[in-house]
Amino acid sequence: MSLVTVRRRTYRRAVLPVCRLGVVSLAVCLAASGASAAELTRVASSFEKNDPFGMLFHFAFDRTWDQGKIGREWYESDGLNDVTELVYQRDETRLGIDAHIGLFRDVELHVGVPIIFQQDRRWTFASLTTATNTTLFRNCLDARGSSCATPGNGDGRLFEVGTDGRTSYRGGLGDFTFGLAWNVFNQAKDDTKPTWTLRFDYTAPTAATLNPSLPTSTETRGAVGDRVHRYAFSTAVSKRIGEYFEPYVGLTYVLPWVGPNFYSNCDNALDVRMARAENCGLGPWRRLETGVRPSHVGLVTFGNEIIAFERPERFQRVVVDLRGFLQYTSEGRAYNELSDLMGKLLTHSDFGTVGVQAGFIGQAAEFVTLKAIGSLAYQTDRYLTNESVGRDENGNGAVDVTANPIELNPTYDFRVDSTGRRFRMQDQLVWRLQIIATLNF
Repeated sequence: MSLVTVRRRTYRRAVLPVCRLGVVSLAVCLAASGASAAELTRVASSFEKNDPFGMLFHFAFDRTWDQGKIGREWYESDGLNDVTELVYQRDETRLGIDAHIGLFRDVELHVGVPIIFQQDRRWTFASLTTATNTTLFRNCLDARGSSCATPGNGDGRLFEVGTDGRTSYRGGLGDFTFGLAWNVFNQAKDDTKPTWTLRFDYTAPTAATLNPSLPTSTETRGAVGDRVHRYAFSTAVSKRIGEYFEPYVGLTYVLPWVGPNFYSNCDNALDVRMARAENCGLGPWRRLETGVRPSHVGLVTFGNEIIAFERPERFQRVVVDLRGFLQYTSEGRAYNELSDLMGKLLTHSDFGTVGVQAGFIGQAAEFVTLKAIGSLAYQTDRYLTNESVGRDENGNGAVDVTANPIELNPTYDFRVDSTGRRFRMQDQLVWRLQIIATLNF
């Protein structure tokens, strides 16, 4: 078997692993995926000399943890302060199953299915924050903005936390991904050129619809689907340099499109969490305007594959992958780190993600490859409650909350979306560990 065949059979894709996209960074799903370094540009191939059909199955056991602080803007006697309220933690376990089929020379079809065993989120009071001094329990203003004498000194509660914290439980079958990949150039066939790959992935909204207003438990886990179609366009280039190094770079853009059966905050229109629930479905506030508004995502991946040991004739190799990634996520309304507590989709501001990844790949036989990959990412601070107050429908240059109440956004909440009361996600770190087995045929 030729070296070309050997390199194809050790392929593992690296564009869009199947995962539900929330505010949790797509970089963790994309750039810190189970792919190894220059395999970013490897594609399953068929109808090759001595290798008429190429196919593989990929099984990835995936553990993700992230932690950060949730702070809040708060007016005190000395002005506007940033008060740390909660510690946020997420613990997720999933199994990804991917099939890759070579359709022709350097052209593949791939399908991915994620099984999310548990996606648990937990909130506890931050250090020095207690039930007696938290701003969560000192609200006299309600969601509709009713006036009160001392907005920061009431006894109204935004939500309960509990002495031991509060936890939400989700899981189930995730969104399926279908994709095509094509190697425009392949260095294994023409060493005068780098390997250049074009990919398109479509993530279908197959998971059950997530409803943040419903309680969850270990016995009744909530769904994970946001009912959003996602189209990922990506390209990557790698170049083997000498015997030991293969640097690479990749670019990805994810275009979202809201599908049917999405969740809208107006599906559970209650005055306790909305500024004007009666506006739902009226004027400009159609269901689409009060539902999920997914983010656009751009990603840059770069790194180097270090070939520590390689015997192609025996299908043996040891590879170390060192990678970095940068990502931008636009503003959107989604299920985020505070949604389960507020019982609704929330609008977050845009944010960035920067991360590093290290991976180890070992192959001792033709048909099996084992990989261990770890990553760490930092997500920049962002608002978790940043809903717009409404729309200027009569063209007078302002949202007339009182004079023309139809202009008021029904999903706005005066308690948390107003300047001076908004929540922020801060100091968030995301750790990820994957153990991957690939069966080559």
